Amino acid sequence: MAELLQILISGLAAGSIYALAAVGFTLLWQASQTINFAQGEFVMLPAFFVLIGMTVFGLPLWLSIFLGLGLALLILGVAFKRLIVEPMLPHGTLPLVIATIALGLLMKESVKEFYGATAQPFPPIFPQTVYHIAGASVSVQDICNLIVSMLAIGGLQLFLSRTRTGRCMQASAQNPGVAEILGVNVKRMVLYTFLINAALATIASVLISPIYLAKFSNGETLGLVAFIAAIVGGFNQIRGALVGGLLIGVIDNFSAVYISAQYRSAMPLILLIIIILLRPQGLLGTPEGRTV
Repeated sequence: MAELLQILISGLAAGSIYALAAVGFTLLWQASQTINFAQGEFVMLPAFFVLIGMTVFGLPLWLSIFLGLGLALLILGVAFKRLIVEPMLPHGTLPLVIATIALGLLMKESVKEFYGATAQPFPPIFPQTVYHIAGASVSVQDICNLIVSMLAIGGLQLFLSRTRTGRCMQASAQNPGVAEILGVNVKRMVLYTFLINAALATIASVLISPIYLAKFSNGETLGLVAFIAAIVGGFNQIRGALVGGLLIGVIDNFSAVYISAQYRSAMPLILLIIIILLRPQGLLGTPEGRTV
């Protein structure tokens, strides 16, 4: 029982970080029909922004995190939308997908070239204390990662449903033509979506890097798992991305312990195949077509 509790908490903590990246997939798809296959690299890059703030500018950790967040908003939010998405979107979804794949490769190789291929230690933002509860070893870092991720996604849900700007963003995603007639600045709402995605990627980066270190290849697995989580949960639902991320995190941990660590990476793919065959719209997704 203690082992089950320990695996479950660790899986939920990892899954909550996957969910942050998966929510980014969902947001961009809803707002601009953009599938960002560089999302994994979007999570990888802010960690290096933070390290640059600490090593180059000599800033303390928290100031470096704010610096990383600012650079992420500028580069992964504003610049990505205006330099990649806006020029490519009129040509259709496929050219945009190819462009994001190329962007991901460029980001990965750039980090490898300018920061090195060696994994860099990333300072933890939470205590490394481990408590023993009912025989289970529970890490404070795992608990804090889970709490922060849930607060970020919960805060986003409240923002979208309870604020005027959030409702305008939802209206713009559902039917931009009608929203514009009603006086909503659709372009601004879409920009807000890209900025939120950049912020979520930064949070995920800061949470996951102390565990897996900061390395140029982090985005490969993370991007794939987040994409699978978004599909499993429901690509058109934020809560679906959350459920998909948590589910994959738990399944990954249990399969590593009770099946085989060698085959743990195959479990999300098996889950994806099962969900596509049984419920193509995802666990919490809706089968209706897009109205945008």
